[in-house]
Amino acid sequence: MGLPLHAVHPARGWAWIRLAFAAWRGRPWPFVSLFSAFLLVVLLLAAMVPVVGGLVGLAMVPMLSLGFMIATRSALAGGPVHVLQLVEGLRTPDKARRHAQWRLCGLYAAASVVVLSVSDLVDGGSFDELMRAMSAASGDKPSPDVDAALADRQLALGMLVRVALITLQSVPFWYAAALVHWGGQGAGQALFSSALALWQARGAFLVYGLGWFGLVLAMVPLTAFLVLVLGTPGLVGMVTLPIAMLLSAVFYISLWFGYVDSFGEPQPLLPGAAPTRAG
Repeated sequence: MGLPLHAVHPARGWAWIRLAFAAWRGRPWPFVSLFSAFLLVVLLLAAMVPVVGGLVGLAMVPMLSLGFMIATRSALAGGPVHVLQLVEGLRTPDKARRHAQWRLCGLYAAASVVVLSVSDLVDGGSFDELMRAMSAASGDKPSPDVDAALADRQLALGMLVRVALITLQSVPFWYAAALVHWGGQGAGQALFSSALALWQARGAFLVYGLGWFGLVLAMVPLTAFLVLVLGTPGLVGMVTLPIAMLLSAVFYISLWFGYVDSFGEPQPLLPGAAPTRAG
């Protein structure tokens, strides 16, 4: 199914972030709860079934993006924000769209495995070693294991490769689930349309990426200030975790505004109405 692809001004990249924060302020707890629920399920799956659970968690990332777009659309129309929106793309009565969503999930999991495997090969396992060292470290004392992991020269190269590959992976999947859900496209066409939309709006996405980089970078002096005020580094994580959850929720909210700028509003929603399922 063809969809109009609109030109997007570069300044819209910052507007997506600004509008996302405005939408979050209207429903702060429900949106953060939506991301928290997804993260909790993924962590439980990974803990209960280490290999299969982790793959299922990766496979559901496209549904996380679509779920937040559905929830944002609903919230802006005065409708509800709830956890079932995270799986609404898989619950559509349209069999073809439902199967296309499952294919996207499987492709995303497979691509993630490739990205992680290549990244581990490049850094020689130094990233995993850093994660283990940080998990075992005491919050109040410097850890020689963490220092040793950070000093590994392969870690920086591995991180660059990891970021580059994750970025490349995200391009075709950025709007793919939404294009299946609202546009009725097949999995392959949706992946192509998503990549084309990001390329056409590359100026806006450059501004968007720089905006998020600046916001994340701003957390560094904030963390340093918290260390100074609290006097106990171990407590900083308890304070910065909610901030990270908030920024994650706002990031996923922002996807809706980029989708609308690129492809237009799917269908108007009446105030208080639930999102319309694609049919």
